[in-house]
Amino acid sequence: MGSANSFVRNIEFEIMEKVFVVKIGGNIINEEEKLSAFLQSFARVGASHQLILVHGGGKLATRLAEKMGIEQQMVDGRRITDAETLKIVTMVYAGYINKNIVAQLQASGCNAIGLSGADGNTILAHKRISKNNIDYGFAGDVDAVNTDFLQQLLQQKITIVLAPITHNKKGQLLNTNADTVAQETAKALSGHYDVSLIYSFEKSGVLLDANNDETVISKINPAYYAQLKKEQKIFAGMIPKLDNAFAALNSGVKKVIIGKAEALSSLINGTAGTTIVNE
Repeated sequence: MGSANSFVRNIEFEIMEKVFVVKIGGNIINEEEKLSAFLQSFARVGASHQLILVHGGGKLATRLAEKMGIEQQMVDGRRITDAETLKIVTMVYAGYINKNIVAQLQASGCNAIGLSGADGNTILAHKRISKNNIDYGFAGDVDAVNTDFLQQLLQQKITIVLAPITHNKKGQLLNTNADTVAQETAKALSGHYDVSLIYSFEKSGVLLDANNDETVISKINPAYYAQLKKEQKIFAGMIPKLDNAFAALNSGVKKVIIGKAEALSSLINGTAGTTIVNE
């Protein structure tokens, strides 16, 4: 009986619909021409795949804050989100950037809808607890993802564009790291879909030499990752992303792919970038 049940579960897994959660980051989001080219490619891929696009937009928010005379504080790459900064990131992320992306996708024939975590109760979060005497302000850490709502949209073949503004269901908006939003969304959907998480940015993948885009590592599993870290062959900035990748795999995500945004189609097909697997 046990083997029969296992066989049924395997068949169910094999027929699960594929969903790709794509995080766009790096300088791509800040450069109009590169973003436009990426979105055209994204729209083409979306014609045959179920996609969710997660974005940030930190540099534009920083520039606007500077123009408004609002000082910005960063700790370990994370923004300290005071009350005035929260207004700015909400306007920039959930407003201009999100709707600009949606408009460009619609222009390319991709039926997209732009959401923040507060829309449809998509992402519930709590205010980050102060650590090491650092108060991150209105930064949020994810508690839950509304998979039922996301499934309803995906079933209608609507492409979801998700801004990393979340809420606590008590009327408070929160600023959440976009990488975290992508990871948590992928993890939450993995119980319903065959989910791959793609981190796309300006680099071609995980590099043996951070200054040489030709040194892409095609595949990394836990044993190889441990070896690379021991031999100090991975630059420090990539380690948190890889740690998050393996955490996602351990929570049901099928694979994590890291690579150049311009090569999105090849990343999805497995012919470019770095694929992170748990085997």
